[in-house]
Amino acid sequence: MKAALRRLLLALLPAAVLAVAPVASKPHIVLVGDSTVNDRTGWGAGFRQFVTDDATVTNTALGGCSSKSFRDEGHWEPALALKGDYYLIQFGHNDEPSKGPERETDPATTFTANMARYVDEVRAQGGQPVLVTSLTRRNFDPPYQMSLRPNLEPYVAAVKRLAAAKNVPLLDLHALSVAYCEKIGPAETAKLNPPKEDGTPDTTHLADEGSVVFARLVVDELRRIVPALVPVLRAEPARGAVLVSNVEYGRAGGEDLLLDVNVPDGGGPCPTRPRLISRPSSARMA
Repeated sequence: MKAALRRLLLALLPAAVLAVAPVASKPHIVLVGDSTVNDRTGWGAGFRQFVTDDATVTNTALGGCSSKSFRDEGHWEPALALKGDYYLIQFGHNDEPSKGPERETDPATTFTANMARYVDEVRAQGGQPVLVTSLTRRNFDPPYQMSLRPNLEPYVAAVKRLAAAKNVPLLDLHALSVAYCEKIGPAETAKLNPPKEDGTPDTTHLADEGSVVFARLVVDELRRIVPALVPVLRAEPARGAVLVSNVEYGRAGGEDLLLDVNVPDGGGPCPTRPRLISRPSSARMA
């Protein structure tokens, strides 16, 4: 009898050990950038669809922000306070000349210094920074038809140099997005563009389909450069729910009141088009 009881206890021991073993925490991926990254007008919403429930995604990207103003306006501190495991950082669109002194940076000096500081501060708290070059603007050059007009190149080059100098994983979304658009051509690329308020195509920001298309490029490259994330990245996007992010529903104390909700996909009594609910003014978009 005692021998049988001992065998039973030994058989149950592994299950008991597993029951009390600590569960590994979900990796936390934080997105940092401008309106080409956020959930309303960038690739952020599409990116969420490629991440399994075994990871957490927080998108802190904000329309109109540059590498300078994201910090100056107080957005970086709460993003860093999330203590994410991985920070995907993309700036450049609003750092360009003509964006105003509160946002403009020089690619060789201030822009590089800003991006380096982001990298250092993420590393200082134990996170892994990933530098992302800017999503291309999708304007085809008429003389060539199948070639995009060069854009953002000094800022792209600066990010590449910094990634090499600091040994940071580089996700060259600029090159990937240029190659993709030139491969499919102007007509197919136009399907990825949302309309502006005046009805003309917006070749900087992304429609729903565009968000998923360019997020796929991000995810495919992320698998290669950060293999640790492979287990939490889907091969195909999940279509079960749509994130409605930063919906403006009022103001208090001079600040916009924003709402994030999850809306079931598909039909129903209240069909929703999340990307059309609220769009920031053109002055605050990349």
